[in-house]
Amino acid sequence: MFKKFTSTDIILMAAALMSIIFSELLYFQGEKEDGAFVGIWVPSILAFGIYLKLINMSKDD
Repeated sequence: MFKKFTSTDIILMAAALMSIIFSELLYFQGEKEDGAFVGIWVPSILAFGIYLKLINMSKDD
């Protein structure tokens, strides 16, 4: 399963994971608004990864 991941996929997943962790750290340290702001980056990062995958798939056709 992991053999299908490219380096771009790994980097984007790491960025999303770091965003979640950083968001939780901010939230639980009392910076609730900042934590929520950073937390909404995760869907954007993952959507960008899906967009890159779709572009790559269309080039292969």
